Amino acid sequence: MLEALISGGLFAFFLVFARLGAAMMLLPGVGEAFVPPTVRLSLAVLVSLLVLPAVWQSLPPQPASPSALVLLLLGEVVIGVFFGTLSRLLVSALSIAGMVVAQTGALANAMINDPISAQQGAIPGNFLTVTAVVVLLLLDLHHLLLRALVDTYGLFLPGEPLPVGDFADVVARTVADSFALAARMAAPFIVVGTIFYLGLGLLARLMPQVQIFFIAMPLQIALSLLVLALSLPLVLRVYLQGFEATFLPYLAP
Repeated sequence: MLEALISGGLFAFFLVFARLGAAMMLLPGVGEAFVPPTVRLSLAVLVSLLVLPAVWQSLPPQPASPSALVLLLLGEVVIGVFFGTLSRLLVSALSIAGMVVAQTGALANAMINDPISAQQGAIPGNFLTVTAVVVLLLLDLHHLLLRALVDTYGLFLPGEPLPVGDFADVVARTVADSFALAARMAAPFIVVGTIFYLGLGLLARLMPQVQIFFIAMPLQIALSLLVLALSLPLVLRVYLQGFEATFLPYLAP
């Protein structure tokens, strides 16, 4: 009796850990490359232990064959990766918006290491990404992610066939939404940059002997930094609203 209880508890824990652990390896603020793997693993184990009693009733019985067990665990990993990928796609919107800011502000060639994506990125993109992740944690929006992740047990029951077509459709729509979100975030810089380039074009036509674009580059950089300082609260608000709207549908009513 005790052996059956222990084996059933371990099966339930690993089943929950497969979904939550796979998702937490990708969630913003937790699944970053600079976070030590041991820290991410320990946090995933602790969260799985806390969530296990809440989702115990929705877990299927332990399969009799090893192949069925492996398929069940793989299905949970796929669901976790799907959920984490959605959050990672929204984080990529910050890099896209930052690249637009860099292009309009003559900062596109200034590349530094991005600690979030672990690769080279534009300075405005790195600034927006780090700032937005910090604000997400400060406003406890990571609690929204965890709640939505736990509520997925009501949408995707363990052991049920995976809606692969729906997963692909949601990922495609999230990619499109991330580009639209990046465009809304970079809208002030696009408008100011367009007006600025139009003015430079007119000056170049009026004074063709002067290299206007090289002379105006310091002014362009200063103007982009000024717009960034003035519009940063609005940019972060637009991003947080888009981030929240993406995961609210996954919360249980």
